[in-house]
Amino acid sequence: MSELIKALIIGIVQGLTEFLPVSSSGHIVIAQEILGLENSEQENLLFAIVLHFATALSTIVIFRKDILQIFRGLFQFKQNDEFRFALKIVLSMIPAAIVGVFFKDTLEELFSNLRLVGFMLLVTATLLYIADRAKNTQKDISFKDSIIIGLAQAVAALLPGISRSGSTISTSILLGDDKNKAARFSFLMVLPLILGATAKMYLDMDSSQGNTTIDMEFLPLLVGFLAAFLSGLFACKWMIEFVKKAKLKYFSAYCTVLGLFVIVYTFV
Repeated sequence: MSELIKALIIGIVQGLTEFLPVSSSGHIVIAQEILGLENSEQENLLFAIVLHFATALSTIVIFRKDILQIFRGLFQFKQNDEFRFALKIVLSMIPAAIVGVFFKDTLEELFSNLRLVGFMLLVTATLLYIADRAKNTQKDISFKDSIIIGLAQAVAALLPGISRSGSTISTSILLGDDKNKAARFSFLMVLPLILGATAKMYLDMDSSQGNTTIDMEFLPLLVGFLAAFLSGLFACKWMIEFVKKAKLKYFSAYCTVLGLFVIVYTFV
């Protein structure tokens, strides 16, 4: 299989699963195992930076109005809805940011465990099934809710196979929040973390590279970027509609089947 096709597949997987509640980290681990990627550590890091930036860009495009609202709220320093919403986003980011800074080595070790991915996909399936059965409300996300949702995101960051969007959306719905607001909040709260993780990966690559050069062609990077960006646009808009229509059970069934397949695969 050519490097371009591999880059295309990985890009689509990243773009779709970053927003769909099926665990992007788990799918990337599975895709890398199946495709047998043999890039160097530096090349994998560069490719990850490109894909993360692509999904961040797709989020910015979809939620550009909401992002402007957050910035207006932060810098107006007035006790209005915009400021409170921006503050909730900031609060929700803190737990995952702490996990990323202080548990980096643990994350790298866990994310190489394919069997763990399989079991955590079953956990994701359970969360989605329970959330799907919850009644929709018109309730806004409170400050307390934003912290709890942030903790759910931190757990998802620690365990590959636990879907970030699945866990945060499900947690918000189970707290009684409006489903549409839960989905939008979930996608907005992860944007700064994606950008932060991308910047950190770039700094790690720059500091560890030294005098070595990365021998990776430009075209696979471009193909991966475009695939992740375009599929991310599609998945983000599609996911919001799915949550509003209470169709999380389909993703629950998918995660169950994939989780069982992965577990069996690791034993066989």
